[in-house]
Amino acid sequence: MENDDKLVGLILSRRDALKILGIGGAAFLASCIAPEVASTVMPTLIAATDSPTAPPAATQAALSCVARPELTLGPYFVDEQLNRSDVRSEPSNNSVKEGVLLTLAIGVYNVSQNSCDPIESAQVDIWHCDAAGIYSGVTDRTFNTVGQKFLRGYQLTDATGKAQFLTIYPGWYSGRTVHIHFMIRITDTDGNAYEFVSQFFFDESLTDQVYSAQPYAAKGQRNTFNASDGIFNNGGDQLLLDITGDNANGYAATINIGLDLTDAEVGAPSSLGGTP
Repeated sequence: MENDDKLVGLILSRRDALKILGIGGAAFLASCIAPEVASTVMPTLIAATDSPTAPPAATQAALSCVARPELTLGPYFVDEQLNRSDVRSEPSNNSVKEGVLLTLAIGVYNVSQNSCDPIESAQVDIWHCDAAGIYSGVTDRTFNTVGQKFLRGYQLTDATGKAQFLTIYPGWYSGRTVHIHFMIRITDTDGNAYEFVSQFFFDESLTDQVYSAQPYAAKGQRNTFNASDGIFNNGGDQLLLDITGDNANGYAATINIGLDLTDAEVGAPSSLGGTP
């Protein structure tokens, strides 16, 4: 698997994020149409990347849902339309992927005019490799899993803007640091479709702890870390999951994604592609 993913969104400073939220100045809106998915409708995204001084208490709630950088889709997205919260199983034979349990909670919010409003019924897809570094549903140089659907699925956000998944801690493959792909799809009241695509990342010391146990240890030492991953270095620090737990009982991760839909453009669906 080659690592030629590239950043397709825009990372803004905390100061610019405050501007977009309507705090401390005129609105500053950034268009975020991805190069390889230029015809896709993309919402404005916001990422707070610096904090010279803490924002006023009144803005803390808004900043808690500021969006993260948008990153490449990759070639392993398969739109299987699997509506399920537990993505560990392979439907063809009911087998369950081995690995350390990971509960992933994702909040989706509309960031506009000093507020973070939960978005209900947004479709949140996740997909990632198993403990051996293999994706389902695709052909690669080292595997062919066409027809399989493990570690893929989507959930619709509830009234609080939350979607939750039960999965396993992802494995690794050459050229990429440990990550989970995700996509958020929203259809507004006028039928316009919006997409936001990115990746979640993990703390290195936690990954070392997880990989010290089976089935991860069987793969050997990984060769790419956050610091040497080109995608992570384009904003991945804003997509690090907040994780609690341990190997024995599993881990729980949470993250909030804020989208500014006020300046999004409407377009035809794109052809999906890219690299892992």
